[in-house]
Amino acid sequence: MRKTLIAVTAAAAALSLAACSQKTQDAASDTATSAAEDVSQAADDMGAAVDNAGDKAAQAADDTKGAASEAAKSAEKTLDDTAADAAAAAADVTNAEGEPHDSSAQH
Repeated sequence: MRKTLIAVTAAAAALSLAACSQKTQDAASDTATSAAEDVSQAADDMGAAVDNAGDKAAQAADDTKGAASEAAKSAEKTLDDTAADAAAAAADVTNAEGEPHDSSAQH
């Protein structure tokens, strides 16, 4: 009887350990699955952030291109205006015969 009781107790302990081991394995599997899902979500979030940064960089490049084009047009107009002003000033300095005005001549 004593041997039977020991055998039954040992079997119950073995089954109990096996059940704990299975619960541990299930918990570990659940944890690994959850971690994999978290990593996958983080990778998706990172990909979206990179896409967003690329879109913003492209927009900034377009804005810079537009600003540079406007600045070039403005500089060209300023240069044209300056050249026209210089030509007008040169014409004012020239006398009626087309000779340059002599600023050292006494009036």
